[in-house]
Amino acid sequence: MSTDSGDNVGNEIVRNDAVDAVVLVGGKGTRLRPLTLSAPKPMLPTAGLPFLTHLLARIRAAGITHVVLGTSFKAEVFEEHFGDGSELGLELEYVTETEPLGTGGGIRNVLPKLRADNVVVFNGDVLGGTDLRAVLKTHADTAADVTMHLVRVGDPRAFGCVPTDDEGRVTDFLEKTQDPPTDQINAGCYVFRREIIEKIPAGRPVSVEREVFPGLLADGRRVFGHVDAAYWRDMGTPEDFVRGSADLVRGIAPSPALTGTRGEALVHPGAGVAPGAVLIGGTVVGRGAEVGAGARLDGAILFDGAVVEAGATVERSIVGFGARIGPRALVRDAVIGDGADVGARCELLRGARVWPGVTLPDGGVRFSTDV
Repeated sequence: MSTDSGDNVGNEIVRNDAVDAVVLVGGKGTRLRPLTLSAPKPMLPTAGLPFLTHLLARIRAAGITHVVLGTSFKAEVFEEHFGDGSELGLELEYVTETEPLGTGGGIRNVLPKLRADNVVVFNGDVLGGTDLRAVLKTHADTAADVTMHLVRVGDPRAFGCVPTDDEGRVTDFLEKTQDPPTDQINAGCYVFRREIIEKIPAGRPVSVEREVFPGLLADGRRVFGHVDAAYWRDMGTPEDFVRGSADLVRGIAPSPALTGTRGEALVHPGAGVAPGAVLIGGTVVGRGAEVGAGARLDGAILFDGAVVEAGATVERSIVGFGARIGPRALVRDAVIGDGADVGARCELLRGARVWPGVTLPDGGVRFSTDV
């Protein structure tokens, strides 16, 4: 099939309103604490917008308009921010889990809200750039029961490993194996035929990786992979969150939600940056944030209202809402919680995390002997 006709297949599926989208956003985001103590991970500012906004914009750009959010942790925050979705050109609905149901259980839990025969399911903590219409094309061309988006990675041991045959049909699903037979991993995006979702057990936790997919393979159902080299990053850790945000700012990762030119920094119009401050590496300075003279921000994320005083250095780190970094402090590969106050000349390195509201006195934490 030619590329043009393939595009038409994807377009026709969408035009016929035969596709719904489901985004699973119920996780607690424990790896990003303390930032997620106050906000769900998909709502954390990423390149100046709630992370989920980037995914919703991609869904809308693919022509899908009906989206169901599967929520749990701090569920009310999503509807308070996005409402009915009309500002994004979407129709948003919400389903809340009262107890954790796992990925498979979460998909089954939103079934009453689904209308279409095909459902694209997203994990709400993945930053991706794959062509969703191309995934739908693969799903239609192969008459698949489930189509899995797969990406190739250098070290697949930490992910679900998914080998496929010459036709692209999935032959196995190996969850975090130490000797993976392929570099293809589960990228957290699937297209389900509705009838497959209807067969997932209701009312109990179900793992899509350990139960649903192996069961489909055992039953001989048509499970296919769509493999591409598009941008992909799991945003679950501080390191990946910082890198993903920086990639958006610099234009390495695509997002229809971002307008204007890309560059080394994104500064909200309501922020203040003093002369002599250096902002590079995809740094983001949020609404009402302040950066002092001579400060150096390299790959830093400053949430709204954060303050970095004169001469301080912040590298590859996240500074929470209203937090303060004192003069000549050094913050590198760290997470600073909302409202925390890091004193002058402090040094926070290599995975340090400061909890919300904590005050560190001037020079109170050092990694070197000089003060």
